[in-house]
Amino acid sequence: MFARMTFAVAIVASGVAAPAGAADYFAGKTLEMLIGADVAGGYDIYARAVARHLPKHIPGAPTIVARNMPGAGSAVAGGHLFRVAPKDGTVMGALMPGAIMGRLLDERASNLFDPTKFHYIGTADSGTRVCITYKTSATKTYDDALKQKTIMAASQAGGATRDYEAMHKHATGAKFEIVSGYKGTSDMMLAMERGEAAGLCGLDWSSLKSQKPDWLTDGSINILVQDGIDPEPELTRMGVPQIWPYIKNELDRKAVELVLSQQLFGRSYVLPPGAAAEAVSILRAAFAATMRDKEFLADAEKLRIGITPSSGEKLQQVVERVHGSAKEVVDRAKRIIEP
Repeated sequence: MFARMTFAVAIVASGVAAPAGAADYFAGKTLEMLIGADVAGGYDIYARAVARHLPKHIPGAPTIVARNMPGAGSAVAGGHLFRVAPKDGTVMGALMPGAIMGRLLDERASNLFDPTKFHYIGTADSGTRVCITYKTSATKTYDDALKQKTIMAASQAGGATRDYEAMHKHATGAKFEIVSGYKGTSDMMLAMERGEAAGLCGLDWSSLKSQKPDWLTDGSINILVQDGIDPEPELTRMGVPQIWPYIKNELDRKAVELVLSQQLFGRSYVLPPGAAAEAVSILRAAFAATMRDKEFLADAEKLRIGITPSSGEKLQQVVERVHGSAKEVVDRAKRIIEP
């Protein structure tokens, strides 16, 4: 079902252009970037970087104000965007992949919003996620995690950390004891330093490099495994194994591929359903230009965030395809992400 390259996401096309007459649409307006994550986490860092550089590529040069609306793995922000936000393009959302997958994998989220109805502006990154433990943990490798109990910090239901830790527990037999309820990855990392938890899973590799570069340079953590459809070159050079050799059941393998496919829309920006076609076209073109902007790329390098963009049009297709997955695979994926 999920062949390795099926969901390979195309780089933003260089020929996207704003429609004629676009200069007047957003002129004099203030736009809002609604961030479905807590302050100072990886999603917040990405979204604020995009919000800083996007306005200069929008005809009329509007102002963009970033506002955090964390909760339920971005489901709170997604619900607000779906039901409350204006449809004129003045409010866009930065949503976690779990929110976009929620209606497919979490029946409790089914009535909040339909992610296939959003208008996708683009994604800034489609990266790999990792499981890590702190240097004081007895679990140094993934093989260790298969043999001994390891306490893992996690967010509430719907968050990537909780879902990925459960996925590893059920699909590979990792002996993770999941402690849920942390607000964001910053709090989880602090818990690791305090010894409250040994580690966490579902953390974007780019976020780790951005949030805790010192952990990598001073050897403060063990990177147990990488989670991605394809191997991440830098992690592979470091000797970090992929999850695939540890999965023995073919249905589990397909279910894990479904869960991991959400990473292909890792840093997504969306508009509400019913958004004006002109607004969608303008913002997609502006996003594409931002992803090529030398100043934005320099800012991203300074922040240590990876930029592997994809167009809104391509993203829309991927989301629709994922939500059309076979029932038996979806049902198994639902079970393996439950703690």
